[in-house]
Amino acid sequence: MSGLSARDIGHRVVVRHRLPGGQLTDVLGVLQSLDAESLVVRHADSTPYAVRLADISAAKPIPPLPLRPVDVEQLFLTTALGRPAVETSYVGQWLLRASEGWTGRANSLLPAGDPGMPLAEALKHTEAFYDERGLPPLALVRVGTTLDAEFRQQGWVESRPGESDALVLLTSLDLVNGVPAYEVEVNDHPDADWYGTAFEGEVPAPAPAVMEGAPKAVFASIREGGKVVAVGRGSMTGHWLGIDGVRVDPAYRRRGLATAVLQGLARWSGAQGGRRTYLEVLESNAAAVSTYLSLGYAEAYRYRYLTSR
Repeated sequence: MSGLSARDIGHRVVVRHRLPGGQLTDVLGVLQSLDAESLVVRHADSTPYAVRLADISAAKPIPPLPLRPVDVEQLFLTTALGRPAVETSYVGQWLLRASEGWTGRANSLLPAGDPGMPLAEALKHTEAFYDERGLPPLALVRVGTTLDAEFRQQGWVESRPGESDALVLLTSLDLVNGVPAYEVEVNDHPDADWYGTAFEGEVPAPAPAVMEGAPKAVFASIREGGKVVAVGRGSMTGHWLGIDGVRVDPAYRRRGLATAVLQGLARWSGAQGGRRTYLEVLESNAAAVSTYLSLGYAEAYRYRYLTSR
């Protein structure tokens, strides 16, 4: 075997090896362990593949899956499909979302695709949609894009000028689907205990419809002494796993519970055909950003909310 050593444990690798029948095959994933006799590679579906060193013809570390421009466009829309709003409408291909004002994502325009009309006209339709619902006209716009500049030329400005950029981070599923240090329950529906940990205080009225509205969503929780102390939500859109709603009871923080929730959701997703995972975090949340980067996440893009008022 060449190209791999103990320092590659935890990184993505490809291993070409010979099967009992003599044919060669490749296994790709994260190097989980390596000793004098064999190695173990963990695939995106969480399956560990043990390979004898004597059967390996070639092995080397590989970089994470590259993110192409088309992947960014797909991810931009995927984030909306993974957490749908209570009410939606369209201006051409642009997605209008409203959820009684709860969260910016669920109450903003997602300008993905072609609006089917001049920009100024599309923005007038956008303003009318939110005016009818008594909501401020918001647009979730990727920072630094041509569309960002065009919105600003039309008089749209930052709705939250004091807030940092929201980062959309992604990584390969096999980098974050290790075995959690805690037992993670994954259920199709959240219960009162889940909501009690996910929110500090009263649960906003639109929250259940938004959180439970995706076609394929699950709710993770960790219990200590019978009490739910950490939660998170996962949703599948194609091969993408979206993770949000991660929250740890303040009394139980700095124990790796958030990481365990993420790993539990990743392992669930792998069995569903997941290959990549994304999440969103404010750049100002330095502790969370540091944790996610250490797990292998990288920035796909960043966004801000713009408004015409």
